[in-house]
Amino acid sequence: MLRGEALSAYRALLKATRKSFAGDSLMLNASALEVRKKFEESRQVTSDAEIQRLLEEAREASQFISTMIVQAKLNERGGYEVKPGKDHAGATLEIPSEEILGKST
Repeated sequence: MLRGEALSAYRALLKATRKSFAGDSLMLNASALEVRKKFEESRQVTSDAEIQRLLEEAREASQFISTMIVQAKLNERGGYEVKPGKDHAGATLEIPSEEILGKST
């Protein structure tokens, strides 16, 4: 049963990364490798409590990727454009003010 849950969590993470990083082959490949690496590192875990904790982390990561990450795309004017989807409803976008940007240079 836990094996099926792990496979489901793995697939959900990959689906979330494919959706969030659509069109960005570098991020698609890197995120798929990272997801695989994390699951491989946990392959030898046998404690049900630890497996449940890892599965919860995977579910939270999938939710975070799906709702909190938005790819900015370069537009024809040379700027970046963000188009949040319905999954991002209620989230806020924080853009630094000119004052903050000036202090960071």
